[in-house]
Amino acid sequence: MTDTSDTRSADSEVPAAPPGLLHRLMRFIPLIAPVLLWAVPCWVLLYAGQDWPLTVALTGTAVCVLGLVGMPLAMVRGHGKRQRDRAAIVGDVLLGGVWVLFTWSVLLGVLLRIALTVAGIGEGQERARLVTWAVLGVTAVLLAWGYAEARRVPRVRRLDVRLPRLGAGLDGTRVVLITDTHYGPLDRVRWSERMCATVNALEADLVCHTGDIADGTAERRRAQALPLGTVRATHARVYVTGNHEYYSEAQGWVDLMGELGWEPLRNRHVLLERGGDTLVVAGVDDVTAESSGLAGHRAHLAGALDGADPELPVLLLAHQPKFVDRAAAHGVDLQLSGHTHGGQIWPFHHLVRLDQPALAGLTRHGARTLLYTSRGAGFWGPPFRVFAPSEITLLVLRSHT
Repeated sequence: MTDTSDTRSADSEVPAAPPGLLHRLMRFIPLIAPVLLWAVPCWVLLYAGQDWPLTVALTGTAVCVLGLVGMPLAMVRGHGKRQRDRAAIVGDVLLGGVWVLFTWSVLLGVLLRIALTVAGIGEGQERARLVTWAVLGVTAVLLAWGYAEARRVPRVRRLDVRLPRLGAGLDGTRVVLITDTHYGPLDRVRWSERMCATVNALEADLVCHTGDIADGTAERRRAQALPLGTVRATHARVYVTGNHEYYSEAQGWVDLMGELGWEPLRNRHVLLERGGDTLVVAGVDDVTAESSGLAGHRAHLAGALDGADPELPVLLLAHQPKFVDRAAAHGVDLQLSGHTHGGQIWPFHHLVRLDQPALAGLTRHGARTLLYTSRGAGFWGPPFRVFAPSEITLLVLRSHT
């Protein structure tokens, strides 16, 4: 693996795309979301056609009010300047729990009620009680299952990716992608060790980490990240920053990954040579890097490819799928990304699609460029994954022959 370029100025780079619809909507979410998340379940479970004893109604309402007040406070205390891990865990669990409860209160509160009415099952309060117990039952099952899915070692997803410009000598090259490990308030040292052991069993030629290593600084999450130093690859281990690094002193993560033997591809590329053929492996900083104000950090694809033979196939690491527009404009053959978590907790999937061109899997963009979007290995915030399983990805590159 040969290093061939340095970080460059972004003066000639394609201008960053304006904020997406999701980002604009996010400005209003902190104001209205908590009220809706707690008020809707409260109404469906306690008041919509119900006739609970006064003590039950008052107790349930009090719980919802406490959640409405306590969840934002715990989130701010846990993820704000103080970075209190215990508060973060409480806030994250409440957020995930109420999101699932809200979702199924809406769905079952409407659809199940209609179905019961059409089927002539129950009347009035009886029908309302059936809806209540169905909502609570589905929520409990999904949260238990979602927690187990979030905490398990990711399953390996294997697929062949055919790149027409790939030389025959590179046919069969094994590329392992891990991303969005999100080491955080919940101590996951053992999880990290087992994940890295799974990666090593795949006997990769190239291992890639496309960012969002952790929530917190490198010093704070060092113990959880150290197992990444045990990852093995025949040719190289390469890494690019994600947006969460820029919330937590990104340069510290770049330095730590270098210390652990990973090659940070900060707007530069290296060459993977195998069987007499060559693959350009390039990487860019996350698209949020420039707005972070951290000197020298920005997404600059032209700089990353500077000096590379334009006839050679290009594998690009970029944290966010939406960078694929720039990748396609530069003739990149394959972009590897993460960021989306596959939606993490359904139906958040649909909101992610407002901001990103792909949610998960392999997609084509333009005449040449393929994009693989991983659902990620870890989780952000709520320790749940519902209909969005984690993954370690093994991509076997295939030539036109």
